[in-house]
Amino acid sequence: MQRKFIFVTGGVCSSLGKGIVASSTAAILKSAGVKVAIQKLDPYLNVDPGTMSPFQHGEVFVLDDGGETDLDLGHYERFTNISLTSGCSISSGKIYSEVLAEEREGKYLGGTIQVVPHITGKLLEKVEEVAESMDLDVLVVEIGGTVGDIEAEPFMEVLRQMKNKYGKNCVSLHTTLLPYLAASKELKTKPTQLSVRELRRLGIHPDFIFCRADVRIPKKLLEKVAYFCDVNPECVIPAETVKSIYEIPLKFQKHNFGDLLAKKLNLENLVFDLDEWKNGVDKLKKAKEEIVIGLAGKYNELDDAYLSVIEATKSAGFYYDRKVKIEWIDTEKIEENDVEEWEKLKNCAGIVVPGGFGSRGIEGKILVAEYCRKNNVSYLGLCLGSQIMAIEFARNVLNIKNATSEEFDEEGLSKNHVIHFIPGQRGIRKKGGTMRLGAYPCVIKEGTRVYEIYGKTEISERHRHRYEFNNEYRERFEKKGFIISGTSPDGKLVEIVEIPKHKFMVAVQFHPEFLSRPFHSHPLFRNFIKTTLS
Repeated sequence: MQRKFIFVTGGVCSSLGKGIVASSTAAILKSAGVKVAIQKLDPYLNVDPGTMSPFQHGEVFVLDDGGETDLDLGHYERFTNISLTSGCSISSGKIYSEVLAEEREGKYLGGTIQVVPHITGKLLEKVEEVAESMDLDVLVVEIGGTVGDIEAEPFMEVLRQMKNKYGKNCVSLHTTLLPYLAASKELKTKPTQLSVRELRRLGIHPDFIFCRADVRIPKKLLEKVAYFCDVNPECVIPAETVKSIYEIPLKFQKHNFGDLLAKKLNLENLVFDLDEWKNGVDKLKKAKEEIVIGLAGKYNELDDAYLSVIEATKSAGFYYDRKVKIEWIDTEKIEENDVEEWEKLKNCAGIVVPGGFGSRGIEGKILVAEYCRKNNVSYLGLCLGSQIMAIEFARNVLNIKNATSEEFDEEGLSKNHVIHFIPGQRGIRKKGGTMRLGAYPCVIKEGTRVYEIYGKTEISERHRHRYEFNNEYRERFEKKGFIISGTSPDGKLVEIVEIPKHKFMVAVQFHPEFLSRPFHSHPLFRNFIKTTLS
């Protein structure tokens, strides 16, 4: 079977949910046994999101091979349960860097380098390369940004070229907004018409249009969009706001999207089986009782900065038919002994301390860890949260009052770095420098709590950090009941720590949230939530 491609574009405005449309499309195809994956093409000039502020771009989602990617790839993996590769995340910065490096090496023999054909040609090469390397039947490609953006023009040109090259084996999905005017109490289609007109100006005729709206879309409006945009009425699909994004594949399939798509792509005899989605969504809807989980992060102003942590926590709650309410704990206010913030903390059934970089709010996080340890409150530390747990224990149990991390002691005022820079990589501290990235194996010690949780001695989890537990302090910690229950296979790097006599005080150097799935919650999050219910 010849490989096929589906491109997802967006119009009118950003943040319409192109990633969810792409994810739902892939999930529907996968349910019929199609070998599918998703790729993101982003117009920004950063090489990757690794050094971008979480406030601007949300979390950095890390892949098995160490690729630092856009948070949309988290949606892709959660919806499809497919492990993607670094090639599935391409930015303008990455493409321009490669083309300019090749020009410096003399690859173009002194020729003039242009956006077309060199940049577009490199982009097209990356698209085909992923489809080939992953041996796919169908590759879904989301183009970031909005139709009409200056920086997105080369990407739209690639879509035009792909439709020309692959004909009926390349399909275009356009996600667009129907704004609601409260004064006239009606949805307007004109912005969608103009967005499609811009696409057609670029030589692209969409095969499907997904109409986003926060209210129900009347059938006559969908027909109007079809008429003015020259798309078959059955291929204009409502994308109305729902309570859970995991309802969306089912909503699309109610409009026979999978069958229509299969017909467009000449995929014969597909039988779509979305029973797992139906059962999973039914379980989500049954969750009525609420449980409050505190998230002691440092980017609390933006939910997307901790998107995977939030999704993993909620999925674990749904496993026990509980609706998780996230309570944001401002650790800078905890440092200042703010009474209201402490009350918020005390009202939480459990606390998650997620990853992060820098010293802001660190002392507050240490106070949070101390509160959880002394009051038998369930604590789950992720990456930085593991280091915080170690520092707190060193200060208040081992009585090393100036214990800290090398990260927070740039002036070298403390000699007790219980957390230090990754051994062998000292001196590479510049932003974007060497980190431990991607999936690494971990050996779990039998008889520990974490062994009971995972049920096996060898696991693989994804990492993103520069600092490690300092083994010089290892013996002193363990003598006082701070158990190192997981290490690298050679035993040198500490991966998991726990306090056995505590209700649940477990912290990991990796990011388990990246492997959690909506209907298959991660065992660490699941057991954390379980302990908060008793």
